[in-house]
Amino acid sequence: MHRAALLDGAGSLLDELAGSVERALAQAGLSAGELVDCPLLLAAHSDQATESGPLSRVLAARTGLAGTERIYTTACVAASTAVADAAARIASGQLDRVVVAAGYLVEPVQFALFDAGRALARDGAVRPFSQDRQGVLLGDGVAAVVLEAADLAAERGAPALAELAGWGRAGDAYHVVRPDPLGSGLTRAITAALDRAQVAPAEVGYVNANANGSVLGDPSEVAALRAVFGERLGELPVSSSKGAHGHALEGSALLELVITIGALSAGLLPVQGGHQAPEPDFADLDLVLGAPRPTRARYALSLNSAFGGANTALLVGAA
Repeated sequence: MHRAALLDGAGSLLDELAGSVERALAQAGLSAGELVDCPLLLAAHSDQATESGPLSRVLAARTGLAGTERIYTTACVAASTAVADAAARIASGQLDRVVVAAGYLVEPVQFALFDAGRALARDGAVRPFSQDRQGVLLGDGVAAVVLEAADLAAERGAPALAELAGWGRAGDAYHVVRPDPLGSGLTRAITAALDRAQVAPAEVGYVNANANGSVLGDPSEVAALRAVFGERLGELPVSSSKGAHGHALEGSALLELVITIGALSAGLLPVQGGHQAPEPDFADLDLVLGAPRPTRARYALSLNSAFGGANTALLVGAA
């Protein structure tokens, strides 16, 4: 196995992260003076060394932020955990705004570990929710977002892209790498996000699923969706954007959150890439197939799960 979804012409992780943060700050219309008390939460595989020092320190300094407050290394849920922490700090009044950045560029050692663990699709094709799925396809992914208190953003006329209405986190406590077949942890994470936002399951109009094409992970997630949405699941559009960009580990959750926000903003739901053979056990799923689907959804969920049974759910509200 030697295939991955690589970004053509990608620079160093530091350069890619810095570019993403700078674009996010510019889009948010923030000036240097407004960044004095704005910390960075960073999701990355490690605080790797650069020519000028640790990644976290150099990235914050280059982008004018008030230091990196925390580094998240919990792989597939690293970035979504950072987003939830940022939202909690803002909701509690501890901070006015936070920048969350996340990134992963495929490198030989991590690739070899996934290959040795037989986690990668042997044919190099990722097929979430498909009967012939074989496993994960690693990919490059870097993203950054600005989270800000709604009243302060409105006061300075900032262009709000979406509302982070709710968030939830829960563990399976089932197995060190295998997910709970019943999806118990993810069920609790989704329920927590909905409860926090006081949003009913019937109000959710799209799910950007974690599904990465793994043999055990996809069924576990479907079990969680059934537990939360019941018979309505057949009317709820679902797709996993990993079918298009692969699995960017620490960068995936933030990349998928950005895609979910974009879907609500554009009124188009992303198609399920890579899908070939229908999985009979998933017959009750309303997968977005063939072409992007128009939507007027008010709320969408972005879901992520990781080794160790960690699960996160981010509930996004349209601006």
